[in-house]
Amino acid sequence: MTDMKMTRRGLIMGAGALTATAALAGCNNGVGSNGGAQIDARVDATQTYLFSQYPGTQDLASRAAGVLFMPLMTEAGFGIGGAFGRGALRIQGATVDYYSAAKGSFGIQIGAQQYAHALFFMTPEALEQFRRSSGWAASADVRYATPEQGASIGKESTELDPVIALVFGQQGLIAGATLSGVKYTRIIP
Repeated sequence: MTDMKMTRRGLIMGAGALTATAALAGCNNGVGSNGGAQIDARVDATQTYLFSQYPGTQDLASRAAGVLFMPLMTEAGFGIGGAFGRGALRIQGATVDYYSAAKGSFGIQIGAQQYAHALFFMTPEALEQFRRSSGWAASADVRYATPEQGASIGKESTELDPVIALVFGQQGLIAGATLSGVKYTRIIP
């Protein structure tokens, strides 16, 4: 009788493990996919566009401890809104991590837009805080600048803002792209 209980328990545990494995596979966690290569290709194109259209941003990137490129954020709203995108964190030009960005909002809003953005982590401390967090949210500490300002940021003084955000390539019907409330989470593409 004891052997029968153990066999039954083993079957139940095995079935549970199989179900859990199938559920995780269904979550599309990206293991074994080419998601990283797709994100890197989009980040390469975004970085090339940013540096060619706004040459000063290349100098800004060279002074940054790391840069998070988000090639495509899609935002839509009709009373309740949201935004989502995926990108890559690069340190000295090499991808070190992949991130998703998500935002939810509620209020008077209608329309849709797409845009790209880059977060320049100007201090090692700001970069470290971003990388160690389980979900970093853009807040009032972020300095917003236009890509045209890229070359002059930080040159007028020796003190740099810890994080500088550039929003560019905006297309759509919602006025003004803001990163306020966007939460960044490390992913495995």
